Amino acid sequence: MPNRLARETSPYLQQHAGNSVDWYPWGEEALERARREDKPILLSVGYSACHWCHVMAHESFEDAEVAAVMNRLFVNIKVDREERPDLDQIYQTAHQMLAQRPGGWPLTMFLSPDGTPFFGGTYFPKTARYGLPGFPELCERIAAIWQEKRSDIEAQNAEVLKALSRTLPHSGGQRSEFDGQVVRAMLDNLRANFDAADGGFGAAPKFPHPTDLELCLRKGESDMALHTLRRMCLGGIYDQLGGGFCRYSVDAHWTIPHFEKMLYDNGPLLALLADGWLLSSEALFARCAEETAAWLMREMQSPEGGYYSSLDADSEHEEGKFYVWTREEIQSLLSTEEYLQVARHYGLDGPPNFEGKYWHLRVADPAGSEPAAKGKLLAAREKRVRPGRDEKILVSWNALAIRGMAHAGRVCDKPEWIDSARRALEFVRSRMWRDGRLLATYKDGRAHLNAYLDDYAFLAAAVLELIQAQFRPQDLEFACELAEVLLGQFADSERGGFFFTPRDHERLILRPKPGHDNATPSGNAVAAWALGRLAALTGEQRYARAAERTLELFYPAMRDYPAGFAAMAIALEEQLQPPRTLLLRGRAEALRPWQAELAREFLPETVVLAIPDGVAPLPEPLDKPARPEAVNGWLCSGVICLEPSSDLVDLKKTLKEQA
Repeated sequence: MPNRLARETSPYLQQHAGNSVDWYPWGEEALERARREDKPILLSVGYSACHWCHVMAHESFEDAEVAAVMNRLFVNIKVDREERPDLDQIYQTAHQMLAQRPGGWPLTMFLSPDGTPFFGGTYFPKTARYGLPGFPELCERIAAIWQEKRSDIEAQNAEVLKALSRTLPHSGGQRSEFDGQVVRAMLDNLRANFDAADGGFGAAPKFPHPTDLELCLRKGESDMALHTLRRMCLGGIYDQLGGGFCRYSVDAHWTIPHFEKMLYDNGPLLALLADGWLLSSEALFARCAEETAAWLMREMQSPEGGYYSSLDADSEHEEGKFYVWTREEIQSLLSTEEYLQVARHYGLDGPPNFEGKYWHLRVADPAGSEPAAKGKLLAAREKRVRPGRDEKILVSWNALAIRGMAHAGRVCDKPEWIDSARRALEFVRSRMWRDGRLLATYKDGRAHLNAYLDDYAFLAAAVLELIQAQFRPQDLEFACELAEVLLGQFADSERGGFFFTPRDHERLILRPKPGHDNATPSGNAVAAWALGRLAALTGEQRYARAAERTLELFYPAMRDYPAGFAAMAIALEEQLQPPRTLLLRGRAEALRPWQAELAREFLPETVVLAIPDGVAPLPEPLDKPARPEAVNGWLCSGVICLEPSSDLVDLKKTLKEQA
């Protein structure tokens, strides 16, 4: 009989519905049972595309004997970290405190019935190896400690709760302290960690860090950003046949990825590719943008419009099997001439680069032209057993993809990309926006769970990008509705900034208020950025003050530890120098060429809105009087606007002079 997880929307939880483990989803039923029976909780956190999560599930959770041990000793709770990032944040932080080392997935935590963790780790094998205890033996030891050393656990729990509370920023700075040298220090830190040979920051494993690259592009450090993007596009972290990027590279050269492909970084990377092409005119960036957008629309967009979450690393229980090749397989598909070109281009004339017997494609000959036979390889690969796809739809990750597709569509003049972004936004509004609030996750016709800070902040930012591609007053109104929920449900009225969970969320052992970027940008930073821009477009000073107070709260940490705050640095820049607004007003057909021309300019600090005459209602800052010229451009900063210009050449000159 399937367990309780069969009723869940998460494909990851559903994958465990057939386990012999008596799993519960996180909720009051499980917590109440733990309190009633005075049993510790075994909390297992993972996600669908996680390779080691599948390994631990196969070794232990699918084993009837191991499951019997777990069922006898614990109340067992399985969590999808993508649906419950609030729980994941709390218990990853606790793991780091208890284990004195970084966490990861699967996360395995043992909790008291009140939710306080007293022991934890990540992957545990079924039998002792890798210097780790066998999981059944570990379970027995933890249960014995729970029975025999309860007072020690209670004393430790009190210290853990105190330590968790200290992770919240409690006192901030003042607006008058803001200094651009903080941003310079962050760029210096990135420069110090930059890999001049292969691009990226630090050593293996190497992650893309899109927000760091965005900061580099905005602040004139384009060499670091473009070199990194170039090396990624030529490497194996990029899917050379199907488009899109894997989550990270296991080596420092971007050659062999951990093969899962996630929605959340492909959207931002698509925007960076478009900007990279804009700044460099390199065909490589245009090609990878085209292929990545095509992959997102072909494989990741649901028929209903929302974007799916991820593709697994594994197929047929082997990591990377879908993507790698034998030399003989490729030779059998191609003519001799085609094979020689493919071998030279993708490095098949060298030794195998994956598990000593397979080739994972990367561009070995950047100076050569793309093989004509590339399409044949893709067609053959399409016949393989595909990796699993996590088809839940998350607001926050959709927002990152919407923003990337809308931006790249505008820059690269691809209306179909903008249309794809529009379909995803309309899906979220129709299926996941209910009674003035967002629901975090959707699958199989069911949306549920309170949405988080990232959902509201990222979606507001995505709408602000989409209205630059296609202005509609109802989109701006929706962004303001999102902002009102941010202020009403998430804002800390005492200390500034935004909590990760809303006021009416269930009470957990911590209400996080994150400022650092992780795999995705900081929700606090994106909220500050979006609210600052919304204030400029609407004149609503509550938005401006909330953005300012967020920067005040995190400014001391940014100043003292200038790493991991790239998104906050971008928001700080727009506090130091308010964003400019360029309003194009006139007849719709006359606006289009102006809008297309201005999309070819790299203007990260400027909001460009093309608003046809007669569009209403508009907030006062956007409501400019009609004039006889076909198009007029109003360049504004704060409440000050220059005289309108009806000459596009002069307007572009003014934009550069005023930068």
